[in-house]
Amino acid sequence: MENNDSLGNALPMLEKHRQQLIKDILDQQQFASVRSLTEKLNASEATIRRDITKMAKRGEINKIRGGAESINSQPKKKHLASSAFIVDKNKRANTKRLIAERAAQLCEEGDSIIINGGSSTYMMGEFLTDIHLNILTNSFVLANYLTENSDSQVSLPGGEIYREQGIVLSSYEKDSTEYYHGSMMFMGTPGIGKFGVMESDPLLIRSEQKLKKQTEKLVILADSSKLGKRSNFILCPLSDVDILITDTGANADLVAYFESNGIEVILVEEADDE
Repeated sequence: MENNDSLGNALPMLEKHRQQLIKDILDQQQFASVRSLTEKLNASEATIRRDITKMAKRGEINKIRGGAESINSQPKKKHLASSAFIVDKNKRANTKRLIAERAAQLCEEGDSIIINGGSSTYMMGEFLTDIHLNILTNSFVLANYLTENSDSQVSLPGGEIYREQGIVLSSYEKDSTEYYHGSMMFMGTPGIGKFGVMESDPLLIRSEQKLKKQTEKLVILADSSKLGKRSNFILCPLSDVDILITDTGANADLVAYFESNGIEVILVEEADDE
């Protein structure tokens, strides 16, 4: 099948997408400083200030000293403490693409696998188009890509769509995932270290722990910047991890520590992500 999209391309975020994300963030939390928006959207302060000025002139948000606020008095929707997919996809994209390619090489014809939503795991799609698999994923962007570009059987769990992260999550215990079994589960993480595998939001943890129960092996995709990095919550201890795929920029002592805890560490070459 023809590949309609190059998953690894680190294209700059379009202005309209960035401004929509600014509006979404403000609708979720009412107020945001320029500094916090630059961190969330991986943009310069000058760019964010221009966006705020343009959006305020159009009456979409209120411009205030040091940031912006929503024109809506009440938060519009649930908020996940997780960065936006469209932003994450462009961070260290070349290295993450190599990690994703190596992860896809672990899959064999006819396997049943689980792919958790995220920017690194999304990039696996490009390398899975020529192999027939049974795939359960909570990433609706990956599911859409695979259904258009492969013959694999793709399933989504029931739940609510979180557009900013590109995933489907359910607050309920029964969401159809309990009927699926996979040989491997692939997932990214905001950080992994001696403390375990980290996550940024309790709702994400609930979903990922349900998925993890349905698989035999847990495969973590994490570029070297994520090694040793802490986040708000611990998803699972290192004893739950079977394989870690990272890059050659990884701290050698941490790699040795992971291996001493029974984790198979696979290294890919660190790419030029400038």
